[in-house]
Amino acid sequence: MTEKRYNTFSAELRRVFGCRVQRISVDAGLTCPNRDGSIGSGGCIFCGGNGSGAKGIVRGISVSAQLEHGKGVMVRKYGARKFLAYFQPYSNTYAPAAHLRNLYDEALAVPDVAGLIIGTRPDCLPGDVLDLLTEYSRETYLWLELGLQSSSDRILTEINRGHDSACFTEAAERCVGRGINVCAHLIFGLPGETREEMLQTAALVNGLGIGGIKLHHLHVMKGTELEERCQRGEIKLMERDEYIGLVCDFLERLDPRVLVMRLVGDGGLNLVAPKWGTAKFDLLNAIDREFERRGTRQGSLLLRH
Repeated sequence: MTEKRYNTFSAELRRVFGCRVQRISVDAGLTCPNRDGSIGSGGCIFCGGNGSGAKGIVRGISVSAQLEHGKGVMVRKYGARKFLAYFQPYSNTYAPAAHLRNLYDEALAVPDVAGLIIGTRPDCLPGDVLDLLTEYSRETYLWLELGLQSSSDRILTEINRGHDSACFTEAAERCVGRGINVCAHLIFGLPGETREEMLQTAALVNGLGIGGIKLHHLHVMKGTELEERCQRGEIKLMERDEYIGLVCDFLERLDPRVLVMRLVGDGGLNLVAPKWGTAKFDLLNAIDREFERRGTRQGSLLLRH
């Protein structure tokens, strides 16, 4: 296998656990303050009725049953020996701390589940929930995935995100200060966002001491406001080669210690466009080739200064 020119999460997991580890997405049955009326009712313009991560999730059964099902798939497909429970759809800290504890404990009680990845929003971290996450981070392998999407307040308003960049910064600082592993989630190609604005987000991540990053291009999902705006011709989607170049540009500006947890997302079963993202491994290979062509790697531009 050719050595990657960026700091992969898969290599980190093998180093920590000594074997193949796979994430299993689970639906905890939670919602989001940007959908339930707390701060908004429509959600982000790109969010569909099932939230993110709908592909592969078996809904309507318990967290432990979802994990057992996912384990069978990951063993057959990848030969995985250990697993991380990935609480993915919607905001998975948006509930009373006692209920969250029950969910997390149920996941960790499943044999060979070695840790947690908890996806949420930066405005869903009240003090008691942050205390709970701090406790778990000391006892098990844990990552908190915070959705930022863009560091531009103008773009966050455009996509109806419901919080600003300062909210993310404050939440990340609180978590990092407590020793919680934080992964920032970004989307490239949001309506109206410039290349310069996308690249500037690397400096924000570097400055906050965030340990992980997830990137993907903008997906248009069925039944979303984004789909309606695309049908009206109001939004131009990013092209494949443009995305490949942008990913390399971004990673060249990213601290080489930051773990790259994802560079490609396929959008799931309700994807409308663009279709080029569904060829995941072809896209990852193209990113590798572009780095090789440039002769650069993650953090190259930082190391030159």
